[in-house]
Amino acid sequence: MHEMALCESLLQAMEEAGRANGFSRVTRVRLEIGRFAGVEVEALRFGFDVVTRGSLADGAELVVLDVPGRGWCFDCSDTVDLDDRLSPCPHCGGSRLHPNGGTEMTIKDLEVE
Repeated sequence: MHEMALCESLLQAMEEAGRANGFSRVTRVRLEIGRFAGVEVEALRFGFDVVTRGSLADGAELVVLDVPGRGWCFDCSDTVDLDDRLSPCPHCGGSRLHPNGGTEMTIKDLEVE
C-alpha cells in the first residue's frame, strides 16, 4: 500500500515545516490530490491516522481536495479538465488527449499551534 509511504513522507514534511517555522502541533492538513494521482483516499486516511500517532500531527484533521485531471486535445488544441484518462474532450468530443495534469499530491496548507 503506497499510501502508507505517502503518509510517512507527509509527516516528514510537516515535521520539517514545524522545525523551520516554530510550531509544535498540526491540527489540520489540507491536501490537493489529482484524480490521476493513483491515490486511494480512504487508504490514505487510514495511513494518516496510523502514521501520525504520537507525532505533532496526532489527531489532526485530514482534508482532501479533489483536483481534476487535465489534458491537451490534439484535435482542438485546447487544454481541458478531465474526469478520467479515457474521457473525450469536453469541447470537441475528440479522443486524442495527452494527460498533462492531475497527477500531483500537494500540501495546500496546515493549521498549526
